[in-house]
Amino acid sequence: MNFLRFLAYLSLAIWIGGIFFFAAVLAPAVFSVLPTRALAGLVVGRSLTALHYIGLVSGVVFLVASLLYGKLRDGAAEPFAARQVLLVLMLAITLYSQFGLGARMLRLRDNMGQIDLVAQDDPRRVEFNRLHHWSTRLEGTVFFFGLGVLFLASRRLS
Repeated sequence: MNFLRFLAYLSLAIWIGGIFFFAAVLAPAVFSVLPTRALAGLVVGRSLTALHYIGLVSGVVFLVASLLYGKLRDGAAEPFAARQVLLVLMLAITLYSQFGLGARMLRLRDNMGQIDLVAQDDPRRVEFNRLHHWSTRLEGTVFFFGLGVLFLASRRLS
C-alpha cells in the first residue's frame, strides 16, 4: 500500500513540478537566450507537447494508484472524491490544450511562417496571440488544480 501512495504522490509531483519548471525556468530562458522568437517558440512548443504527454501519463498513474490505494485501505475507491474530480478536470484541460488549442496554434504558426515578420494586427497573429493567452491560462489552471489535488490527497492518503 505504501508503494501505491508513493506512486500517486510521485506522479502528481512530476506533473505539477514540470509545469512549474516550464513556466518559471524553461520558457523564459529559451526566449532570452535563443536568437529569434520563432526558434524559441519551436523549442517551447516541442517542450509543451512533451509536458502534456507527461501530464497525461502522470494523471492516469495518479488515478489508478489512488483508487487502488483507497480500495485496499478502506474497501472503497471513491472515484467521485474531489481530488479525483479535479484530476480528471486536469486531464481534460491538458487534452484540450494539446489537441485543441495547441493544434490550432501550430496550424496558425505554420501558416504565418516567421511569426516575427507578421504584422501585429494581422488576423492570424491576433488569433495566435489570443490562443496563446488561453493556453497560458489553461496551463495555470492545471497547475493550481494540481496543487488542490496535492492538498486533498495529502490529507486523504496519509
